[in-house]
Amino acid sequence: MVTPKNQPISGNDLARFSGPNTFMRLPSVNDLKGLDVCVLGVPMDIGTSWRSGTRFGPKQVRAESAMIRPYNVQTGAAPFDSLQVADIGDLAINTFSLSDSLRIIAESYEAILKYDVMPMAIGGDHSITLPILRAIAKRHGPVALVHVDAHADVNDEMFGERETHGTVFRRAHEEGLIIPQKVYQVGLRGTGYAATDFTEAQGWGFQQWQASELWHRPLDTLGAEIRRDIGDAPVYVTYDIDSLDPAYAPGTGTPEIGGLTTPQAMQLIRALKGLNIVGCDLVEVSPPYDTSGNTALTGANILFELLCVLPGVAYR
Repeated sequence: MVTPKNQPISGNDLARFSGPNTFMRLPSVNDLKGLDVCVLGVPMDIGTSWRSGTRFGPKQVRAESAMIRPYNVQTGAAPFDSLQVADIGDLAINTFSLSDSLRIIAESYEAILKYDVMPMAIGGDHSITLPILRAIAKRHGPVALVHVDAHADVNDEMFGERETHGTVFRRAHEEGLIIPQKVYQVGLRGTGYAATDFTEAQGWGFQQWQASELWHRPLDTLGAEIRRDIGDAPVYVTYDIDSLDPAYAPGTGTPEIGGLTTPQAMQLIRALKGLNIVGCDLVEVSPPYDTSGNTALTGANILFELLCVLPGVAYR
């Protein structure tokens, strides 16, 4: 007997301002058995260095996701026709301890990955990605990485702390969690303390594109180049909302002017179709800095676009 696929609640059946506060108003489940994709929140901001508030990210991203319909008219993707997707709630992080929270995230992901399920995380600040990658690497080995962000996040330490939202990918490189020649950092910009803030990672093999190189360039071609370069390797996609210009996404902790646009974000993600994506996250949405809700709405749509390019998605 074929189990029916979970469907988001239609806005024609129940008004969008009501119903469960799950991603796209999907069912909330505790049992991961039978799921292809699980959406989870990591409501944490104790790894951030400037403006806090990302602890409220998962709740508002879910709330704004009620606007999204299940069929992607532009691409033809119908993810809920072929994938069993559900929201499994939030991880119970320790809001008074960053180190303990990172441990909780890693252990939770190890438990999740015992099932044949692809996790999509709603952050939370970017420090959540390090323990996620630790668990992903235990399951899949070192992975390729598509990292869309205004910042390279390769600091050695911040105020003496070696695990923060600004040190994630140095630690991931040092620990062998990622394939350095298959790391793609897109949208970098802003000021720094030294030229090596970005360029040191190039010496490890990271490929980087500063936002200024992309201002007048459609990103579907860049995405296609990245897709060809990665090939069949397992890949993790981490999308920091501050990669977008603050005109599009002001609700974030470390905004930088001169960023990517929302059409570019969609072009890039859509071009990743065909990759062996084994996990992804959307981080650094800080609702207190955008009372309109537009940043969270954009984040919710980015997650939907990522869902649409996962392996096995049906197209109509």
